[in-house]
Amino acid sequence: MTVRCGQSLVASLLLLVACADNPPAAIENRSVAAVNVLPEVRQVTNNLPDYGRDLAAGQDYVVEPGDTLHALAFRLGMDYRTLASLNKIDPPFVIRVGQALKTAPDVALGIVPATPEANPSEASAMQRLSETNAENAAGSATATAKPAATQSKAGPPSHTLSTGKTPTPNAPVDRWFWPAEGTVSRAYSVERNKGIDLVGERGSPVMAAAAGVVVYAGTGVTGYGELLIVKHNDTYLSAYGHNDVLLAAEGQQVDAGQVIARMGSTSSDSVKLHFEIRRNGRPVNPTSLLPKR
Repeated sequence: MTVRCGQSLVASLLLLVACADNPPAAIENRSVAAVNVLPEVRQVTNNLPDYGRDLAAGQDYVVEPGDTLHALAFRLGMDYRTLASLNKIDPPFVIRVGQALKTAPDVALGIVPATPEANPSEASAMQRLSETNAENAAGSATATAKPAATQSKAGPPSHTLSTGKTPTPNAPVDRWFWPAEGTVSRAYSVERNKGIDLVGERGSPVMAAAAGVVVYAGTGVTGYGELLIVKHNDTYLSAYGHNDVLLAAEGQQVDAGQVIARMGSTSSDSVKLHFEIRRNGRPVNPTSLLPKR
């Protein structure tokens, strides 16, 4: 009995030593959501920029130097033709510093024209009430309005109007091209991300996704850094954000696949290309149009 106990004790000690030399493999705790997902996609999204409207539709906008009609429509998530129509602006869509632009139709703002059916006495009373309200509103606005908003006389053109020099061909887009190499680090989302993000090396080429005319090149659209907007036809625009260097100028015609910028990190915490396609002013999922990789 003593021998057996001794043998059991020795066996146990040997087993412990063996386990110490060869510890069991760690069990990897992998959730289903983490499987086959790029590390860039699993980063916390709270600190990532959202690419949505940065102008509220409804309030009049006072044009500032450097503004273009295409860029303002882009910021409003609106077709540029709609914005031009609201303000009776004809091609080449000249806007002027200090000019107040409508950003929504009167109907959307609840402004209803007077009904012609009212009898003369009612119409007279409504007119007097309207005049009184207008006087009160004017007095209140004068006391509280900001200096920029009180500009009633439009100044010089807000831009060099380079986009008016080159007509945009209205041919359909037969084929879309990927604007850069690299993996998609952030997918399209209706609520959070108006396009896709592609990761890459600083200085990597950014290419036009289809032929068209550059209608905006600059930094005036919040959150996009150095931005290019290319108009492909009357239906489609594409946008390329966070560039380090812009290689195409406004008014320049570009071919599909032509290098128009260099990837960078302007207005971003990492090097990437933010790419959007907009149909009639509204964002669509680029991967639904781009070829499969």
